[in-house]
Amino acid sequence: MVGQGVLRECLLDPEVEVVQTVGRTAAGAQSAKLREIVHADLWHYDSIEPDLSGFDACFFCLGVASAGMAEGDYERVTYGITLAAAETLARLDPQMTFIYVSGQGTDSSEHGRSMWARVKGKTENALLRLPFKAAYMFRPGVIEPLHGIRSKTAAYRAFYAIGKPVLPLLRWIFPDSILTTEQVGRAMLAAARNGASKKILESKDIRALAHH
Repeated sequence: MVGQGVLRECLLDPEVEVVQTVGRTAAGAQSAKLREIVHADLWHYDSIEPDLSGFDACFFCLGVASAGMAEGDYERVTYGITLAAAETLARLDPQMTFIYVSGQGTDSSEHGRSMWARVKGKTENALLRLPFKAAYMFRPGVIEPLHGIRSKTAAYRAFYAIGKPVLPLLRWIFPDSILTTEQVGRAMLAAARNGASKKILESKDIRALAHH
């Protein structure tokens, strides 16, 4: 869902020359500046390395819900896929800015009680050690999908279907806690262009960056 929103903002931005997606399925968007790589094995990138050089930024939006998953399986996806891609890109594009969509409540200590938060924290810490030009960890909380974008996770779709009527009220009460897919995308572009004041950005930081 976040990836769809980020892709939309990248394609709309006149300063972005080329956007390349890498995923198990095509994004389905239409644009002359869009290139799509359908790649089944997200733990290995050797076969597509020639197509991964020369980019200014990577917006890493892949993720999976932790509900019902054993920690080892969740880590294999959350940490394993992210670091496989990031380590490849750090070698090919050391001048790249890497932006990772983490989550509100991520545990930087890696030793907290919440399984998903520990794994996300481990992933963040590993990314921050890589030799990129810059790396930023985005920790959004609730994200409202705009422009017809839908989550692929059934539970999230149900949440948005039920919660949609009250989201404007919640945003008014808690303006720094609820973001839109549009704001997340614009904040990523802003961080790639001009950097950010901190490496780990919570919802209020992302919101401020989107309007910077």
